[in-house]
Amino acid sequence: MKLINSFGPNPRMVRMFLVERGIELATEELDLLAGENRQAAYTARNPGGQMPALELDDGSVLAETTCICEYLDEKHPGQSLLGESLEERASNRMWTRRVELNITENIYNAFRYSEGLELFKDRLHCIPEAADGLKAKSRGQLEWLDGLMADREYVGGDNLGLADLVLYCCLDFAAGIGQALNPELKNIGAWFQRMEQRPSAQGSLHPSSAAVGMKG
Repeated sequence: MKLINSFGPNPRMVRMFLVERGIELATEELDLLAGENRQAAYTARNPGGQMPALELDDGSVLAETTCICEYLDEKHPGQSLLGESLEERASNRMWTRRVELNITENIYNAFRYSEGLELFKDRLHCIPEAADGLKAKSRGQLEWLDGLMADREYVGGDNLGLADLVLYCCLDFAAGIGQALNPELKNIGAWFQRMEQRPSAQGSLHPSSAAVGMKG
């Protein structure tokens, strides 16, 4: 089994999960910035072309960050980041879905359609006129989440979950692409500082982050 890895906030989220769970995997590096993940050699293995991906021992490939993490969480014994009961696992998936659908995908697409347009215009269908609206939507959803986190240690409650890793890696990346967190969001700001102090935050950064000038 190996992780098909690269620079980027989504691969970083999986690496952060691996550090939190104490799981070690072999890796295969692809150059995301050069578009290696959009070439036929990779899309033959992962038709979606996104990064990262997990190649299993039988040669099959899993993509989508949360699917990769759920698979690894269930496969490896130890303290689960998904929760132990059916209710905990369902709540974890709910908050992860809310974060991805309402916040992180809007931030990423806004970047692809504006500041990152030159990089993505020949790789994806880009909608530049949608960028400002997506940024506004993510800001509004962050305000909504901030209002819920006054008495929470983590996004979903008292325990670290996938939603925290998804949101942290996105916001840390967003700070370098013109979408910094609003300093008035005190609850999320305090949560971000707590996440930043976890060993997995530094341990998950890709070696090329400093050269690229973005955290991924």
